[in-house]
Amino acid sequence: MPSKKTSDALTILHRRYFRGRPERLASLKEERQNAAIGRKLCALRIRAGLTQKELADQVGTTTSVISRLENADYEGHSLSMLRRVAIALNREVEVRFISRTVAT
Repeated sequence: MPSKKTSDALTILHRRYFRGRPERLASLKEERQNAAIGRKLCALRIRAGLTQKELADQVGTTTSVISRLENADYEGHSLSMLRRVAIALNREVEVRFISRTVAT
């Protein structure tokens, strides 16, 4: 059955680049997760009133490492580093394993 005509850009992009391509959908999901981690770390740091340098000093790392952790394109979030940052921000890291759903 042909798709309904639409002018919605997101629908068009999804149809063109993602529908029926599970590997692309998985990649998109991973990128969204990395971006969400970066945004959350940045928001927590700002809420704590810390600069990247101040957080880096508390964690025992460099400003560039904190900057990378907050970058949406960064893919190297290690659990040990996230724990160190969480301790500095008076937080805990929670890891959950949830059921996978198949997207179409």
